[in-house]
Amino acid sequence: MSHSTDHEPLDVTALDRIFLEGRTHNAWQDRPVAPSLLTQLYDLVKMAPTSANCSPARVVFVVSDEAKERLLPHLLEDNRKKTVAAPVCAILAYDTKFYELLPQLFPHNPDAVNWFAGNNELAEQTAFRNSSLQGGYLMLAARALGLDVGAMSGFDPAGVDAAFFPDGRFKTNFLCNLGYGDPAGLFERSPRLAFDDACEIV
Repeated sequence: MSHSTDHEPLDVTALDRIFLEGRTHNAWQDRPVAPSLLTQLYDLVKMAPTSANCSPARVVFVVSDEAKERLLPHLLEDNRKKTVAAPVCAILAYDTKFYELLPQLFPHNPDAVNWFAGNNELAEQTAFRNSSLQGGYLMLAARALGLDVGAMSGFDPAGVDAAFFPDGRFKTNFLCNLGYGDPAGLFERSPRLAFDDACEIV
């Protein structure tokens, strides 16, 4: 496999789409998302970094009416309306036993599984932190592929887990609607913190 040494920045069009003009969408066009595009989306997400390549995120793409009927009762009312309209709602979950796959994912350190086996607190922290990273990657990758996103935290995690992960191994982190947004549903963009308010160079 070749490794690019080109460190030229992305052009402004790409930066606009992913960051500067990308918005959190609340309304959606009646336009489906192809399953092949969801596969392409994951194939980008899986290549982004996690600690020790632990890759704990597990994603359920809720598309069918039947699956949405299982999801909707566990959402806040405003989020139900958004999710009914969105062609896809991604349940971003994490595998609490992710470390069982470390011999496959992190083969140059065969002992890595023992960092977490028997240490549930460390495993939970690692899974939550890295699945959050992967959820962020998913949203940026979706925008890069021409999709819009709308992340949500207004839901009952225990209810979603019972509906979709009844064996208890996977736990829901957050939800994210995906599709083609309707600009008519956008609010005026909220302000952001300036560099000096949020950052320090020491």
